[in-house]
Amino acid sequence: MAGETVITVVGNLTADPELRYTQNGLPVANFTIASTPRTFDRQANEWKDGDALFLRASVWREFAEHVAGSLTKGMRVIASGRLRQRSYQDKEGQNRTAIELEVDEIGPSLRYATAQVTRAASNGGNGGGFSGGNSGGGRPQQQSSNEPWSTPGSSSADAWSTPGSFGDDTPF
Repeated sequence: MAGETVITVVGNLTADPELRYTQNGLPVANFTIASTPRTFDRQANEWKDGDALFLRASVWREFAEHVAGSLTKGMRVIASGRLRQRSYQDKEGQNRTAIELEVDEIGPSLRYATAQVTRAASNGGNGGGFSGGNSGGGRPQQQSSNEPWSTPGSSSADAWSTPGSFGDDTPF
């Protein structure tokens, strides 16, 4: 949409995503991404950390369940979404403003880790999950048995695993 502030953040999760449910039963996961810039100081001949940005983030619906089931504290992630500003009153009655990231897409950074992607069992939405990483890994997603491409070593034919089975054109 026009006028929205869309950003991409690369950083580490400060804690496991917190999965909660609204009064209407709608899942929401909240988490914080810590992003610290590093620059090389040529005079000192060493890397120096800058000031860390701690950005609260949220995801909703089935996406929230995928995030909570896949990401864990310390994982390096790449998140893209829209900045939202929210005003509220604290316990002392003071007006406060918070800026949060409403995540559209998130996944593991593969710079220092590996991940095994699996398609989540679908209930009408689109999405997927992953497991793996260098910080203890994520919690594996349940695989849908009717998705041949999501099962490593599957003998079922699909557009990518069986060369020539669909000719030169992609099947979609």
